[in-house]
Amino acid sequence: MEFTYKFSAVKGIQANQQYYISMVPLKYLSKLFKEELDVPLPEHRSQRRINELRIPEIKKYILDNRNNYIFSALASSIDGHFVFKPIPDNENIGILEIDMDARFLINDGQHRLAAINEALGEDESLLDETISIVFFKDEGLYKSQQMFTDLNKHAVKTSNSLSTLYDSRDELAVVTREVINRVSFLNLYTDKEKDILGKNSSKLFTLNNLYKANYKILRKKNCSKKDEEFLCNFWNELSSNVCEWQELINKNITKKDLRENYIVTLAVTLNAFGKLGAYFYDTPSVDMHSKFKKMQKINWSRACKENWYGRTIRNDGKIKNNDEAVFLTCNKIKELLSIAISKEDKMKEIRILEKGN
Repeated sequence: MEFTYKFSAVKGIQANQQYYISMVPLKYLSKLFKEELDVPLPEHRSQRRINELRIPEIKKYILDNRNNYIFSALASSIDGHFVFKPIPDNENIGILEIDMDARFLINDGQHRLAAINEALGEDESLLDETISIVFFKDEGLYKSQQMFTDLNKHAVKTSNSLSTLYDSRDELAVVTREVINRVSFLNLYTDKEKDILGKNSSKLFTLNNLYKANYKILRKKNCSKKDEEFLCNFWNELSSNVCEWQELINKNITKKDLRENYIVTLAVTLNAFGKLGAYFYDTPSVDMHSKFKKMQKINWSRACKENWYGRTIRNDGKIKNNDEAVFLTCNKIKELLSIAISKEDKMKEIRILEKGN
C-alpha cells in the first residue's frame, strides 16, 4: 500500500485509545484539511459552523506578532487507513503513515486553521514553521460530536482582568498595571484577577474596569511616557479628593458601607471618571488640581437623588450600567466641579433625560 503522508510522531494512550502527536509544517495544512461542504443541520455536523468574523482577528495576531505568536495543538480525526511504525528502541516514537485516500477531520482548532491558511498567503516565511496536531482514529459522526463537546465544554475563558495582567503586547494594559502600582489607593484595592467582585471582597475595583476607564481617558491603546504620567497624576488627584476613599484609608468607613451606600466603587462611575479624565487630557490648560479640590464637597451617596437618580441610578433604585449612564454621570460630575458642558453634550443630556429610564 502506498502512503502519501509520513509524519514523525509520538504515540500516547487516553481512555485506552491510542493517539499520535506530530509537528506538521504549516504549508501542508491546506492539503490535509480540505474545505468541507456546508451541512445545514447541526445534528449532521461534527462541530459548529466556522465564524468568519474571527478569522481576520486571528490572522492579524499572527502577522502582527510574527516572531512571538503561539498556538496550541489542533485536534484531528483520521478517517481512513493509517499505521504507526515505531523506531527500534522505543515503541512510542516513530513514523505515522497515512493512506493517500484518508480524510482529515478537524475536531478542535478550525478557526486557528483557517487563519493560518490566510496568513500564509501574506507571509510566505511562515510556510516551513510547524504546528502540533493530535491525531485520533475517526470513529464516526457521533464520536466526533462527542469529541468536540468534550474538548470545549470544560474550557473556561480567562477573565479580562487576568488577560490584562498578563498581556505585554497591549501598551495600555502595561501602562494600566504600572499606574495601579504607582497609585497607592488603586494598588491597595484593585483585584488583578477577577472581573466580578463578591460582596465580601477585600478589593473595590477590578483591573479590567480600570483598563476600560483608562481607555476612555486616552481613547487609544498606544501609550507614551507622557500618557502614563498623566494617568498617574489623574488617579492620584482623584483618590486624594474623593472623601469616602480617604475615609476608608483612615478606617472611618468600611468597604461594605462604601460598596452598599455610595456610587464611587461602581463600574459606571469609574467609566464616568474616565470620561472626565478625557476632558482634562484634551484641555491641559485647565488646572486639574484646583478642580478636583471641589470634588471633596460632592455627595456620592446613593441616596442623593438630585445628583444620581436618572443618571447613575434608575428611579426604581437599581444601578444603571450603560453608555448613557456613563455620559450622564460624567456630566453631573462636571457640573459639580464647575466645568462647562458643551452645548452639544447639554442637548444630548436633555434628550436622554427626556427619554427617561
